[in-house]
Amino acid sequence: MKFNYKYAIALTMGLAMTAGTLTSCSDDDDDNNGSADNSQNIINEIDAKDVLTYNSTNKDNWNKYMMVVANYLKSDASSLYNDWTENYEGGEAYATTFKNAGKNTTFASALAATEQIVDGCIDIAHEVGQSKIGDPLELWKSKKYEEALYSVESWYSWHSRVDYSNNIESIKNSYYGSLDGKVAATSISAAIAKKDAALDKEVSAAIQKTISTILGIPQPFRNHIASNEALAAVEACAELEELLDKKLKPALSELNEDELEAINAAYVDNVVLPTYKSLKDANDDLYNSVADFAKAPSNSGFETLCDKWIASRTFWEKSEAFLFGPVGDLGLDPNMDSWPLDQSAIQDILNKGDFGDLNWEGEFDEENEGIAAAQSIRGFHTIEYLIYKSGKPRTIAN
Repeated sequence: MKFNYKYAIALTMGLAMTAGTLTSCSDDDDDNNGSADNSQNIINEIDAKDVLTYNSTNKDNWNKYMMVVANYLKSDASSLYNDWTENYEGGEAYATTFKNAGKNTTFASALAATEQIVDGCIDIAHEVGQSKIGDPLELWKSKKYEEALYSVESWYSWHSRVDYSNNIESIKNSYYGSLDGKVAATSISAAIAKKDAALDKEVSAAIQKTISTILGIPQPFRNHIASNEALAAVEACAELEELLDKKLKPALSELNEDELEAINAAYVDNVVLPTYKSLKDANDDLYNSVADFAKAPSNSGFETLCDKWIASRTFWEKSEAFLFGPVGDLGLDPNMDSWPLDQSAIQDILNKGDFGDLNWEGEFDEENEGIAAAQSIRGFHTIEYLIYKSGKPRTIAN
């Protein structure tokens, strides 16, 4: 997820802040939000502001908007896969560059590339704990209730907890060197286990604890932001982050060059490339389903789109432990996953049917406000907003 602070502020400007008393889940018999007595009222007020409905008046623009966004997702996922497998910026495939670490200017050594694998895991552990769960929690504790709710990623679909747990799954996949939940013979885990079995067990246990703790937050997360379970998830992420940074990463220096080269190659072939291939195929499938829906809109069609969105979303979230290389350098992460959205701009596009603002050109610069504005009205979360309402598939208004 690329968090866009500008649009986080824009979403909450002018919103009336509702006061409440912060308590814990265990202290409050009212299970509305595990935090404030009037929390459900706050949530209801926010939900009531989404008066957008799919109807005969706006269906053409709505369908077109979904088609444009789905096409961008399809294109970005295809570009990302090709960057890793075919060529990157006119040179060799990024997979080749990563495997040949120490023989190019991108990675000074095989150790540097393996450290990049762990750094990617550290980054996403931090992001899940401090940003995705921690930011809403801190905002709520500061009595900035509406701002807290708007900062919860994937709250249109109520898919937040699964998104966050899939992020940690991406750490497990990177560490195990596989996508099946088993430790591959050539992997960081297997190599560390030979040197320090206790450390390997500690890392594996911390990963699983973090996944379980996140899924232990009552569903949906947006209704339980300040719960004890959410706080426990933040702490679990912090513990995992520290373990990866302070103990696992230094232990990599105990591995020899041949081991590191083999780990890097297997990581690319067995984790990165299959994940990106699945993302590419799922985004193709999502686009085709959007095209089918546009031809014959129906309530069951919205349900299908939600299923396809979840499939694509899953592969994306399981790639977030490796947000380096092309996905970061070319702006493909915020292209596909900027949050929060600029809902006002989205509604304006639906009214006018002008989709030119979704596109940007030139070299990516994350400080460029024009690029950020385009990214805040496209990607997974724009599709999510257009197909979900209050955690359920949208329906066609009579």
